[in-house]
Amino acid sequence: MLKLVLLVTLQSALLTASQVFLKMALNAFGKFQWSWIFFKTVFTNLPFALSGISIATASIIWVYVLKKFEFSLAYPMISISYVFGLLAAYFIFHEPIVWTRWLGVAVIIVGVILLAQK
Repeated sequence: MLKLVLLVTLQSALLTASQVFLKMALNAFGKFQWSWIFFKTVFTNLPFALSGISIATASIIWVYVLKKFEFSLAYPMISISYVFGLLAAYFIFHEPIVWTRWLGVAVIIVGVILLAQK
């Protein structure tokens, strides 16, 4: 069980990192244009590349998890990525988070703890 929790936590962290890097990249791109300069900006953007690497690594881990563990246990556990997403919104993007979202995160954490019980 510990192996599953660690793998799913790593996969969820990488999944969240990919979305954080993607948002950073999108903020840097500026307004969309059908021009070589715009596409050069896109494909030479480090956060955009890191987003791709993060999502690819998360996908490889997820394939392993699906192969080795029960789907009914593994799939609900990846909801921990919502917790990481909210924390990223707060600490990285400095977004205000209303109390109902914090409550939702608490419910998710309790749910993951319940899933991890035998």
